[in-house]
Amino acid sequence: MDSAAPYLTGQASASASGQVLGLVLGIVDTAGLVITYWWVVALAAVAVWATGEAVVRHLARKASAERMALELVPSRHFDPGLEEIFRRGVQLARASTSMPWWAPRRSKSVQIRLRADGSSPLRYRIEGPAGGERLLSITPFGPAVTVNRARPLIDRPRDHVVRAEFILRGKPIAPLREVPLNPDPLQPLIDAVSDLRAELGDLAEIRLDIQRAPKWALRARRLQLMSDARRAERREAQRAARWVRQDATGIEDSLTWQLQQLVAGKQGGGGRRLVMPPVPRRVDPEEALGKLTEDDHLVRVQLLVMCASNTEGRAEARLAQLQAALDVFGGGSRWAMRGWRVGPWRFGADRWPSRRGFERRWTLGHCQPPRPNWVRLEELTGLLKPPTTHCRLPLLAGDLPTFEHGNPELLLQGIYRGPDGRRRLVATYAKETLFEVGVGKAGGGKTERALAQAIGWAHAGGGLMFVDPHRDSWPRALPFLAHDHLTPRIALIDLNASGLAPQLSCWNPIGMHQGQVAHEVVEATADAYASVLGWDDATAPRALTIFTAALAVLVTVNEAACQAGRPEDQATVFHVRSLLADPDFRTTALTAMEGRLDEETRSWWRTVFPTLPTDAFAVVLNPIARLAANPVTRAFLGQPAGIYNIRAAMDSRMIVWVCPGGNGPTDRLITALLARDLLRAVRSRRDIPEAQRVPFRPYFDELITLTGAAPETIAAMFEDFRKYKVHVHGMTQLLARLPIPVRLSLVQNSSTLASTAGSQSAIAPITAEWGDRPTPDVVAALDRFEHYMSLTVEGRRVGPVRITGPHLDNVFAGYARPGQAGALERAAQATAGAAPLDQLTDRAENQLTRVSGFLAHSSATQLAVHLQKKRKYK
Repeated sequence: MDSAAPYLTGQASASASGQVLGLVLGIVDTAGLVITYWWVVALAAVAVWATGEAVVRHLARKASAERMALELVPSRHFDPGLEEIFRRGVQLARASTSMPWWAPRRSKSVQIRLRADGSSPLRYRIEGPAGGERLLSITPFGPAVTVNRARPLIDRPRDHVVRAEFILRGKPIAPLREVPLNPDPLQPLIDAVSDLRAELGDLAEIRLDIQRAPKWALRARRLQLMSDARRAERREAQRAARWVRQDATGIEDSLTWQLQQLVAGKQGGGGRRLVMPPVPRRVDPEEALGKLTEDDHLVRVQLLVMCASNTEGRAEARLAQLQAALDVFGGGSRWAMRGWRVGPWRFGADRWPSRRGFERRWTLGHCQPPRPNWVRLEELTGLLKPPTTHCRLPLLAGDLPTFEHGNPELLLQGIYRGPDGRRRLVATYAKETLFEVGVGKAGGGKTERALAQAIGWAHAGGGLMFVDPHRDSWPRALPFLAHDHLTPRIALIDLNASGLAPQLSCWNPIGMHQGQVAHEVVEATADAYASVLGWDDATAPRALTIFTAALAVLVTVNEAACQAGRPEDQATVFHVRSLLADPDFRTTALTAMEGRLDEETRSWWRTVFPTLPTDAFAVVLNPIARLAANPVTRAFLGQPAGIYNIRAAMDSRMIVWVCPGGNGPTDRLITALLARDLLRAVRSRRDIPEAQRVPFRPYFDELITLTGAAPETIAAMFEDFRKYKVHVHGMTQLLARLPIPVRLSLVQNSSTLASTAGSQSAIAPITAEWGDRPTPDVVAALDRFEHYMSLTVEGRRVGPVRITGPHLDNVFAGYARPGQAGALERAAQATAGAAPLDQLTDRAENQLTRVSGFLAHSSATQLAVHLQKKRKYK
């Protein structure tokens, strides 16, 4: 058996060698077959890849069909902190995985869409898996951001479209630049689309896809980065070693070193010194990996951009603007456009072979960046939220409509200069512009803007009343109103009585010939006097009672005269003096009106009046005496049946210009009477169905003067007139000088709040309403005719925005008819029933005789009727 062992061992060795040889020959034969028939293997590999890609695309398309969209609308005061924005980023990253298990990775993403198409400065949408809707609907931003379910966006084809994909360039481990929140990081992007013109088909959209970074890819990338860092460190160590050896060799071969050796007696001894090469430094993982050190809050992103327009060149220019805007985020790494340039041509997402993949990813929302664009959520802070309060938004045509001459639905506001330098007339919707307030120094352009607005409204067929105590507005507006279709609607009530033969209109505040309600006329007149003279139930109860009782009798007389067909025999406010001081007139009036006065009034005149001392009437008669002493006011208020009827003017769309004549005590009383009558007339519109009320716009220039006469009346206008489709426009130099009730009412209810230049202390109350954006010093430095204003459009506030006030000579140059101004003024006076001042004065002086005659006749008639009834009874 011992002799057989070597044989068996050799046989086993030969068998093993044969097997190895056979295996090697088999491998060689297989390799030969593969080399010979390589195309078969290639085709099989391509078929497997194509089948797998087709299955993956089918599943990805199916998963993308179940996506949802949300639109985030921030409030004006949206100001999130870094922590809130970071939490939103975490939500987005988490929502990207809310997909079925079979969904491919490319479909597991959340997309942020920043879109500008003319409807808004920048629409902010979130699109992602349907399963993540509940997670994304509740944001860390709270009520400052409204989340709405968004409908799919369908774009009409544009003639010119450019596409671009941005990838991260630079150090792969370096972060993007940390952009502060103030100003808003989105500001460069919004500035890039601020000159977009919807009428030219301009469109710009940025899509940022976010998905969680794949773990295996991160690990592979980290291994590669660490290996690269170690190789670099070894190369650096080897380079340093070479330099050390070269330095040592150079020193030993130098003459100085040899001399040292001779002096020391060491020549030829010891050989060369031993040189220790530097040891490679340990690679720090945080330094080598940078932002890729940790997995937490690391995401992969894809940035796609598309710009379109119907005008050649605008889409390309828009893309260049967006590219410059994205450069703001550049730091150690930056966003760079993918592709390469060859002469005038650029090969990128717009050309083969990249365009087809771009279109698929754009349409389906797939995230397949060509390189691993890994970023941390902190780097995307500027893109994870809508525009904040620190963002300056442009004013688009959709935000503020363009003014059209003759359009009754629009109200001119001024001239807006866009970011591209274009100027356009802007307007608000007339039905939404309920009250306006304009503040600023004298000569700043308040009245000019109001005149332009009023003239535009008049040419559009609207009715208005312009109250100007100083009359400067009338000659300024006259040439632009001198049109044949406007002349019949214009009436001028001018109490300045200028010229050699002044023409004056007339008005009887207590007249009943226009169908007024008796108690409303008494109340309006008494309240007007009380507001100017400071009467109330606490300070002057007796004067108020006496004056009200006298008005009640005179209004009853006027009502009787109108019913008898004798409106020319009506009493005026000047007959209060006769009623109180003339016993014969008083007795005749009370006797004639015996059957018309109510029992309480008759009882007051029988029992209370005789007990009053004579000096009790002075406080009532003094203001009436001042009115009578002025020939203008005597003529204006002393006519029995005046033409002025503001209620009829409202309902017939009249254009009424009222110039009270100044701001003295008498002028204030006239103004108070007019204001109170306006309040009474507007409130009387309650007898008309709301749908049939004709809009009317009173313009009050110099509110300080007007409110000094009737503060409570003006305040009530700003509170009540909206219900009756009467919209007040007020202008003042100082908001602080207005009475508190007026100031509170007009600021509270103003649809438009505007300010020109002025002192900072005067402007501060207005800028405070805007949150001091802009600050008072910015508004105070405005040029003439420049305004900052906030407006109301479609129920939301726009601005404050800088608007240039319209100048009549420019905006309405085509409407100017200076040659017809004189004819219009004469026609406006005729429409207001103006007559020579002397004629009106004579009629006012003789009116007492006419009233007394009517009362005597009425008294005799009533006595005859009474005697006839008495005989019949007997």
